[in-house]
Amino acid sequence: MTAPRIGVVMWPMQSWPEAGELWRRAEELGFRHAWVYDHIAWRGTTPWYDAYTTLAAAAAVTSRVRLGTLVTSPNFRHPVPTAHAIKTIDHVGGGRLTVGIGSGGTNRASDAGILGGDDWSADERASRFAEWVELLDRLLSRTETTFEGTYYSAREVVEGPGCVQRPRVPFVIAGNGPRGMRVAARHGTGWVTSGRAPGRRPEDVVRSRLDALDEACEAEGRRIDDRILLTGFSGEPWLESAGAFADLAGRYGELGITEIALHWPRAGTPFEARMAVFEAIAAEYGEGP
Repeated sequence: MTAPRIGVVMWPMQSWPEAGELWRRAEELGFRHAWVYDHIAWRGTTPWYDAYTTLAAAAAVTSRVRLGTLVTSPNFRHPVPTAHAIKTIDHVGGGRLTVGIGSGGTNRASDAGILGGDDWSADERASRFAEWVELLDRLLSRTETTFEGTYYSAREVVEGPGCVQRPRVPFVIAGNGPRGMRVAARHGTGWVTSGRAPGRRPEDVVRSRLDALDEACEAEGRRIDDRILLTGFSGEPWLESAGAFADLAGRYGELGITEIALHWPRAGTPFEARMAVFEAIAAEYGEGP
């Protein structure tokens, strides 16, 4: 069994050029991918800089590490301008962008309902998510797109210049329920979960979700190879020590997880960790400079 590869979630809270130094450091440490959350704020915390602008700047100051959103939210983004930004960043980074997409959270302090209007029901949120991903897929892979959906539309949108990566940038889909799994199986090259579920062991949660993903992929006649675990939300001691990381990574690797996303240590939060441990893990499991 190959140990899961590692990536890092960056906090878009520093202004440039300080933030640029952190993105360069993430690449130097050997992380395979570096991600950023796509919110207006982090549960009410500011400053919180824009994800896509941050990724464009990060693409310009790095050369190897893959970059991406974890995850883009339909709460405040329309697929048409999002596709335009994605194509631009893919060119800036020379084909290193991955787009993570989720159905969007319900926390108003982050971005839910920030554009006004009625709150979305769970059913509407799932339907919007499926339609949003379908339209983005078309916008990034077709020469011209006209689309009239229930929630989103596009009229004679020309693709050019298109993505560097063909047929488009890869999608990582965050979906734990049946409808989200179907979206992942239909459009994703990767899938992401946190393993968090109240009252259940995280490993049991991930095992059952991986089984459900396999069933959804079989129904679509596709295979998703990149299976990402977003750490830091289930109470497991990923950054307590190098030994703790090795133990957890081994167990989840046996379940079928291929990628592990750690958070850059952030003092005074649940993501606090010693930088010495963080750097030791990167040195052992990263891809090197």
